[in-house]
Amino acid sequence: MTILEGYIHMARKIEVFSAGCLVCDLTVDYIKSAAVGCEVIVLNTHKHEVAQRAIDFGIRCLPAIVIDGKLADPCQMGGPAKAILHDYGLIKRKVL
Repeated sequence: MTILEGYIHMARKIEVFSAGCLVCDLTVDYIKSAAVGCEVIVLNTHKHEVAQRAIDFGIRCLPAIVIDGKLADPCQMGGPAKAILHDYGLIKRKVL
């Protein structure tokens, strides 16, 4: 196993900025089921401090995904949560 492969399989911290809507909830459910072994934290943007943090990240649409402190937002990356998790090596194959 290479160093990169080892990093890919390490537990990651995944933060999901959520508005609490059905789309956000479905995204959170998918991430929790697909990114096994990762810490998944759901952040409610209705809370002032969470909203401010979202602004600081430059988040423009929800749900937004932050992996290990780096924004991996579907609006910026042009794909759904499944594609993002694949691109970050958190699931084995890309599902569209």
